[in-house]
Amino acid sequence: MFRLTTITKNLLIINVLMFIATWVFSRQGLDLNKLLGLHFILASNFSIYQLFTYMFMHANFEHLFFNMFALWMFGCVVENVLGSKRFLTYYLICGVGAGIIQEIAQFGSFYLLATEQFPGITAGEILTVAHNSATLLNGWTTVGASGAIYAVLLAFGMIFPNERIFIFPLPFPIKAKWFVGIYILIELFSAINTTSDNVAHFAHLGGMLFGYFLIRYWRNNPGGGNYGRNRGQQFFDNLKNNWERRSNRKADNAQHNDNQRKESDWDYNARKKADMDEIDRILDKVRRSGYDSLTEEEKKKLFDGGDR
Repeated sequence: MFRLTTITKNLLIINVLMFIATWVFSRQGLDLNKLLGLHFILASNFSIYQLFTYMFMHANFEHLFFNMFALWMFGCVVENVLGSKRFLTYYLICGVGAGIIQEIAQFGSFYLLATEQFPGITAGEILTVAHNSATLLNGWTTVGASGAIYAVLLAFGMIFPNERIFIFPLPFPIKAKWFVGIYILIELFSAINTTSDNVAHFAHLGGMLFGYFLIRYWRNNPGGGNYGRNRGQQFFDNLKNNWERRSNRKADNAQHNDNQRKESDWDYNARKKADMDEIDRILDKVRRSGYDSLTEEEKKKLFDGGDR
């Protein structure tokens, strides 16, 4: 089980605390979702800060649970690759971006409704209609971390495209890139579908869109920092370092074993070099063809400290 990373853990805590606060204040007659949720830009209740706060609010427990489960499942991995500061930047920018796309989509919907009711309406008259429809428009509220979560899902698919994962109800694992592609198609179909299901599909797509361009920017930016490294390269470095430490410990123990034949410096160095060359070969094979391409003997050498 991987370690719960700092930013992912704090995001989980904040979202849960905000959900609890929403429930507590609702008992006192105060609706935090109405205050902190993202209202339509032409609604009287809209405030610019809502583009940030809405991503920490949730409509119900099921909404919270599935978002936080996805954040826990994919956020830790993505944060380990991007680093904590960059991951937080990515999460917040994509969350705000998802809100912006949702506002654009809502404005398009409102414009179509207005032109259906008042053919030939001008841009200036749209504001008048919006003012007269304040009660209706204040109900167009978006809450939830889904836009940012979908961006995290996209990042996982872009960083580890060939990693196999299970998704319900498929009985077999599929590659992450296909997993992400399926979700994009589902969201596109759902967004285009005119039937209302109270799900902000355009916000989901908006988060992924901002995430895509942000990751592409970091990849192409010469100052890309940690993300400029080969995807998953740190995993292999850590694996190799762990193997070296375990090999050194075993070599040290062997030297203190009275029943062990004492090696000359030449023999010891030659054996160590041969062992390291073998591990380098196995790691190169993993990079080229994946872990599943290793034989049982190669896996044992990799994880059991090179015992023959």
